[in-house]
Amino acid sequence: MTDQPAALREGHHADVSGGRLRPAVFGAMDGLVTNIALIAGVGGGGVSANSIVLTGTAGLVAGAISMALGEYTSVRSANEQVAAEVAKERRELERHPQAEARELAEVWVGRGLPRNLAMEVAETLARRPEEALRVHVREELGVDPDDQPSPWTAAISSFLFFSVGALLPLLPYLLGFTSLWLALAVGGVGLFVAGAVVARFTGRSWLLSGLRQLLLGAAAAAATYLVGTMIGVQGGL
Repeated sequence: MTDQPAALREGHHADVSGGRLRPAVFGAMDGLVTNIALIAGVGGGGVSANSIVLTGTAGLVAGAISMALGEYTSVRSANEQVAAEVAKERRELERHPQAEARELAEVWVGRGLPRNLAMEVAETLARRPEEALRVHVREELGVDPDDQPSPWTAAISSFLFFSVGALLPLLPYLLGFTSLWLALAVGGVGLFVAGAVVARFTGRSWLLSGLRQLLLGAAAAAATYLVGTMIGVQGGL
């Protein structure tokens, strides 16, 4: 079978705009680390299983809402900034088309294109205002004005995946178990799996990616467990 060039295959690149993968991954990781550390902290303080469930559930709800609001605000603000810059570029193209064409040509010359050819292409492009605007924005701002991430998609993805991540270390308690170490172990498995899944999109080693997330989560849990133990001991004196 003859290999088909990647350029001829539709969708041979993954979505890197940040609208789906980033909030989903960040939400799941944050949910896992937040609730693993929270449960480790209060568990280290010697509280009851019911108190751990209450604390973990409150952390899940508060964290999921906070993540969703943060993602929505962040993505919408970034999109509004891009829109403002696009409007500015549109005004410049309308007022000074020749100057903008020369500016674009200089960019291409800097990348090795012959000056005469770069200027010819830039001037030809200037006769198509909307296409010229898209090219100028891509070249000068490094963004695609027609492919901006959705703030709603980011918010919903973040909310859902944070909730799923935060739920994992709570599952043993919700199923009737009372072992803190079992809850932390389940959370650790979730961290490793989440890291391994990320490697599917980044092309990195799934083992190394999973171990990295596990170690980071373990460090956070160890720190809060130590603090919880110290406060719990002091409170009992």
